[in-house]
Amino acid sequence: MRILLILPPSDSAIKQVVGTTGPPLGLAYIASMVRDDHDVRIIDGIAEDLTFEGVMRKIKRYDPDVVGITATTSAMYDAYTVAKMAKRLNENVFVVMGGPHVTFTPELTMRECPCIDAIVRGEGELTFRELVDALDKGRPLRGILGLSYREENGKIRNEPPRPLIQNIDEIPMPSYDLLPMDIYRADGTSFGTIMTSRGCPFNCAFCSSSLQFGKRWRGHSVERVIEELSILRNEYGKREIEFLDDTFTLNRRRAVDIPRRIKEEGLDITWTASSRVNTFSEKIAKVMKAGGCHTVYFGIESGTQRILDFIGKGITPQQSMGAVKTAKKAGLRAFGSFIIGFPDETREEVETTIRFAKKVGVDFAQFTVATPYPGTRLWQYAVEHSLLLTRNWRRYTTIDPVMKLKHFTPEGIAKMLRRAYLSFYLRPKVLLKDLVERRGFIFRRAIRSIFNIYYGRKRKEELPKIPFKTVSFD
Repeated sequence: MRILLILPPSDSAIKQVVGTTGPPLGLAYIASMVRDDHDVRIIDGIAEDLTFEGVMRKIKRYDPDVVGITATTSAMYDAYTVAKMAKRLNENVFVVMGGPHVTFTPELTMRECPCIDAIVRGEGELTFRELVDALDKGRPLRGILGLSYREENGKIRNEPPRPLIQNIDEIPMPSYDLLPMDIYRADGTSFGTIMTSRGCPFNCAFCSSSLQFGKRWRGHSVERVIEELSILRNEYGKREIEFLDDTFTLNRRRAVDIPRRIKEEGLDITWTASSRVNTFSEKIAKVMKAGGCHTVYFGIESGTQRILDFIGKGITPQQSMGAVKTAKKAGLRAFGSFIIGFPDETREEVETTIRFAKKVGVDFAQFTVATPYPGTRLWQYAVEHSLLLTRNWRRYTTIDPVMKLKHFTPEGIAKMLRRAYLSFYLRPKVLLKDLVERRGFIFRRAIRSIFNIYYGRKRKEELPKIPFKTVSFD
């Protein structure tokens, strides 16, 4: 069979800020599960700067039997457009979608877009492989765990969830060779990405990761990680690597072993990784630095304990201060994530978080507006308390306010978001460091892009431009 996996063209805030997006590793993993028996291709509509017409030409030229699509919540309407194009070109093509959004909204997704034949829920590799095998052999789809699909009578059937893959070393290497690896560059630097573990035992209100990949942490062996890093370095020339793990330092022994092996193998790479502030230590920081790490990403989120408790973060501001101090002492740069605009967050609490972002000592700060993505506890809270301002998925960007807030209007919290960025990055010492070390990249690109994104969306039509009737959640 011919299988075409697509990341649709869409407006990407990340690309507007840093000039690129990372490879769609999810599609690369899916491809590896079926390419031994079928012909597989991948389209990265964002990185390749494709228009929908360009995607349609590629679909027509390849004439696939199966089209697999992935998309974030804010890009769902673009995914629907691709699905409709595929069906228009060939009404018999089987269209399937996967990803966190559709995992938690399978029936709604297929009602919103009648061109979608099936949804792969949760961890998708085994489900997709069984789906393709059934389609290839003309077998019924009934019994494929983790799959939602349309029956002949039009009714949507949800099969039971699929158990998580316990040994993720059994998953083949992602098919990097099917991706446009030369395109992935940031600030002139070619980079690669790697996911060395899955699952998160924590339950932050705004995050769907633990629901998508389970609460049980599962890590690749150190040998598998080194092998994949060697492929990125030696076959694709990637010297800069981004570790996409939710928490690279969750297994502390492994967080030490991997950097040590990187150094022992002489891989000649630099890299970034994420850590919780309460799983970070001086020993880990030193070994990460010695193994080529230059920046560690901390989910600090708030400067007030009440909001941290509402989130379910399980940390304190004091722990954040300590972790950043430890990172800086080891010579690592610290990148902090901060979220404002939770339902009953007060103005003083938002201002406290903005002040804390400057006080905690991070080199870079990312500010976002609390966004209730389907499946998350924040989504459940917003629905239960009738807080959703819109069900237009295109607005679910973490920049556009989509919830009613007790102490802010939508315009008010958007103003605080802009104030947070200006307050942090327009400090003289930050500007000077940016000019000296990055030639003004943050000011020239990031700050301007954030404002362009916000004001550009303000000028756009509110309703999504798609040929489908959206369905009420009621």
